[in-house]
Amino acid sequence: MNRELINVISQIATEKGIDKEILFEALESALLSAFRKTMGVGTAENITLELDRGTGTLRVFAKKRVVAKVTDARIEMTLAEARAVKPDAAIDDEIEHELEPKEFGRIAAQTAKQVILQRVRDAEREGIYAEFVGKEGQIVRGVVHRIEKRNVIVEMGKAEGFLPEREQIPGERINPGDRIRAFVLEVKKTAKGPQITLSRAHPGFLARLFETEIPEIAEGIVLVKAAAREAGERAKVAVATTKRDVDPIGACVGLRGTRIQVISRELRGEKIDIVEWSAEPTTFVARALSPAKVASVTVQEGRQAEDAPVERSVLVVVPDNQLSLAIGKKGQNARLAAKLTGMRVDIKSESELEEERRREEEERSRGRAAIEEFAGVGPQLVEKLVEAGLYSPQRIVRAGLGRLMEVPGVGEKKAERILAAAQELLAAHAAAAVAELAAGEAAAPVGEEAGVVPEEGAAPPA
Repeated sequence: MNRELINVISQIATEKGIDKEILFEALESALLSAFRKTMGVGTAENITLELDRGTGTLRVFAKKRVVAKVTDARIEMTLAEARAVKPDAAIDDEIEHELEPKEFGRIAAQTAKQVILQRVRDAEREGIYAEFVGKEGQIVRGVVHRIEKRNVIVEMGKAEGFLPEREQIPGERINPGDRIRAFVLEVKKTAKGPQITLSRAHPGFLARLFETEIPEIAEGIVLVKAAAREAGERAKVAVATTKRDVDPIGACVGLRGTRIQVISRELRGEKIDIVEWSAEPTTFVARALSPAKVASVTVQEGRQAEDAPVERSVLVVVPDNQLSLAIGKKGQNARLAAKLTGMRVDIKSESELEEERRREEEERSRGRAAIEEFAGVGPQLVEKLVEAGLYSPQRIVRAGLGRLMEVPGVGEKKAERILAAAQELLAAHAAAAVAELAAGEAAAPVGEEAGVVPEEGAAPPA
């Protein structure tokens, strides 16, 4: 009987992939619970149990206090009983002696069974969690088990993965029994066991597919530096090479596009642009906007907000005939380029930029003339304001007092006077514009001049 018990534990450990020691501890705990139920609740604190790992021999020990008169035989013993176990025992000593294992009742046996099963389930869950937590960010394979409210449950050996609707490729049809690949997005512990969230829409899935399908990437000759996707429609991948004689784009595309076609089919026909990565931001942005041709790229460092990183942005100028191609359908090309580079991308055509420069120059000329009329503002201070970008009353008012005080040679009082003069000038211009509009409305023509045609036979207006 004992030998069979050892064999059963070994078999369960092999089938479930669980350490035998965990099962032995579970069995000891279960048998102890059963023994306590058989003996009564009062023995819960003083009973211990040992199971020999080699022979399966079970030994039960009880720890009792030596007393002159026994009131509870489950936790107390007489001096004569104690000295039969330990000859030098005395009153108030605690004596541990071996008990004869009893036959377990049906309820006790059922309790033992439940404890063992629960421990086995817990060990299985821990094993699954330990296995998949190390697979976060990797691709796994599985079979679609069922679909619940458009969420897909995927069988992956001992574990089940959860592919929510938001992480599926739009328009993709998945049916029970289909074999699919997915990206392990997150693994977390829950009361019902580990929850493995999968994704087929994450950019990481695309990057891992490149590693799987392209030998040069698997060998480390070509590196995937960044990836951006709008799942089911279009994606951009930036690649680089560690060897000068290897073309990273050619390696990814493959002979006649065979390699990239395999990846595109896995993504249900998603169009994939491959660009060469560059450490130089201007070069990288220009490549990321392909297939559009770029005239120039200028990096613009944004101002840092409190507790926030500096937002980097670039101004991209393209020929007029390339503007729609650079922006893409519904802005898709520009969005993907921004995601790929991690920068904000502003795109303008050459004619738009030229028009902005013309307007800025006109504003600069008129604004400078207006500032020169301010009291206490000499030619040198005008030059300093222009250098600081405050070359018009509008810009001075928008900048505010603090910005004015940053200009060399401008103290608080002088800044207040300049700001007041700019505000007064703008208010005067606004009042003049309102008066002009009102005068125009008052002088509006009536009758035929206003488009009113008199009825036939009616007297003309006076």
